Amino acid sequence: MRFRADRDAFADAITWTARALPARPAVPVLAGMRLDIADAADTLHLSGFDYEVSARASVDVQVEEAGSVLVSGRLLAEIVRNLPPHPVELRVEGSRALLTCGSTRFTLLTLPLEDYPSLPPMPRTTGSAPADVFATAVRQVLPSTSRDDTLPMLTGVHLAFRGDTILLAATDRYRIAVREMWWKPEQADIDASALVPARTLGEFGRALAGGNVDIALSAVGDSAGEGMIGFEHAGKRTTTRLIDSDFIKYESRFPTDFAARAEVPVASLVDSVKRVALVADRSTPVRFSFGSSEVVLEAGSGEDAQAVEALDAKFEGEPMRIAFNPQYLLDGLTGVQSENALLGFVAPTKPAVITGVPSEEGERPDFRYLVMPLRVS
Repeated sequence: MRFRADRDAFADAITWTARALPARPAVPVLAGMRLDIADAADTLHLSGFDYEVSARASVDVQVEEAGSVLVSGRLLAEIVRNLPPHPVELRVEGSRALLTCGSTRFTLLTLPLEDYPSLPPMPRTTGSAPADVFATAVRQVLPSTSRDDTLPMLTGVHLAFRGDTILLAATDRYRIAVREMWWKPEQADIDASALVPARTLGEFGRALAGGNVDIALSAVGDSAGEGMIGFEHAGKRTTTRLIDSDFIKYESRFPTDFAARAEVPVASLVDSVKRVALVADRSTPVRFSFGSSEVVLEAGSGEDAQAVEALDAKFEGEPMRIAFNPQYLLDGLTGVQSENALLGFVAPTKPAVITGVPSEEGERPDFRYLVMPLRVS
């Protein structure tokens, strides 16, 4: 194998593929990244696989000799991120891969190709969605997932495909984030769901920019969590096994009637929460007092450091005092895409709901965030 590639395009493909490599591979060969060039082709395919997640990227190259090689993926990624701005040349000689970029040269040991597992095939395309919208939806719900592996359901993002709508939802038991978006399905009457590992979905979402993303779901119509899902965009492809667990029935958790509502500028409220939270530790809430024309934020008490700040707000209902984990509140506010956020309250001890301000009266918000308040003495 021997080829020449643009440094930036090569580095981008390598870096993205390396994200799928396991940090602690079960066997050494799974730490490898496979590079393939077929005969009479001018495209380099890079792939990584750990039996759960696969990633594949393609990049155009100038081919002198076709072939395949397996090298340490993370080491290759570190090397290409630090190369000078010159074309990259890679050639394989026996058990070594020689990489040259300008006056910089690296020699890498190869891994046994025959021990590397075959990548799973991409499922049949189920539909496509605008890549930038899908990326935004993933960013909005991802903070609400949990890292607690003892409850697999909490570590995934639930994707429900209903006709021309996708609903993305995530929860860690203390909050629920839901985003509704449009997509173009291959079957107009599709009714399917998938519980996708949050880490894999987040890594792919960060790579999206412009165009469309193809979504491929195996076992369409089977909502039990079996099967596999794949995503493809701009020469990058990933597949992952689905989490075999039922997701909660979250719609009934969202209240429909509120005792009070507040409308607050998102940017101002985010800044205020960040400032006041400086005196709060992880177990200390930020307290909110909503009145007719303002909200007062407080943190700290007694002999501890204290902070107080007032912010203009539109408020309807009886005065409300309620407290939240500041990071949980910020995660919801940063998901709001409108200039102002709507906060709906049932009671100081009941979940609150954060949404954007709809463009038309009565319009259903496309992003909803339910968050549990904290009890304070």
